[in-house]
Amino acid sequence: MLEEPQETGAGLSAVVIPLLKGVIYQDSEAQLWNTLLSLQAHVRDYVGVLGLDLVVDESEGYAFLRSRDTEDDGLPRLVARRPLSFPVSLLLALLRKRLAEFDATGGDVKLVMTRDEVVELVRVFLPETTNEARHIDQIETHINRIVDLGFLRRLKPATSSAAPAYEVRRILKAFVDAQWLADFAERLAAYKNHIAAPEEGPADDV
Repeated sequence: MLEEPQETGAGLSAVVIPLLKGVIYQDSEAQLWNTLLSLQAHVRDYVGVLGLDLVVDESEGYAFLRSRDTEDDGLPRLVARRPLSFPVSLLLALLRKRLAEFDATGGDVKLVMTRDEVVELVRVFLPETTNEARHIDQIETHINRIVDLGFLRRLKPATSSAAPAYEVRRILKAFVDAQWLADFAERLAAYKNHIAAPEEGPADDV
């Protein structure tokens, strides 16, 4: 029986553990990214036993693990689905639409938006309020949730007086795909109707 080379096993662990924790990005983890590419087949086989699929987008420079439908084989779900509120789902859709528009211009690779730009993106769709400060705080809570999910990256300000800014991570394209975006107008109408209702409940999953 052939044994896996020790260096391959060590490299496999070094890649799989970060993948189980979250997304690997080429631009911020170049060495780890290169190791992943060289061991990609081994990683797929390894995580496949756990009921996971490896998703690698070399053109966009990210990789992550996605759970298979494990209900029939008795395996637990290792990558949990997280319910999102309608405002967070709406903001994700708007950011995805903005990313598509940005890509169409053929400009820089990274889409960077200030906090005020992100706020303006979503505030026109939310119920009006007389308490502007509270309104902004609510939107910032949604922004922080998206940062926690990994779809926005908070950037270090160039100066102490610089406005907060965020990079829209391109992995968003893997979760809000082209077909989802094509149905954006219909979904947006549903979001607006729901947000206008008194109660806010969970919506889409990521």
